[in-house]
Amino acid sequence: MIHSDQELQASQDRIAYFQRLLTQLRVTARPDEFPAVASGYRSELERMQTEVLDYLTRHVLAEAS
Repeated sequence: MIHSDQELQASQDRIAYFQRLLTQLRVTARPDEFPAVASGYRSELERMQTEVLDYLTRHVLAEAS
């Protein structure tokens, strides 16, 4: 769970990093290994993106409660 704008930025940076990794793996990984490798990154990206959206759709004043 993201609790601050600093954590938001860190999550967004990590998302961008994982996306760059997947971009590279699409080219460098063997076709037979790619689905297994990509699925782990995809799961983590989906989890992080959900956390980012949850944070961004909470009003700032709701953070105190």
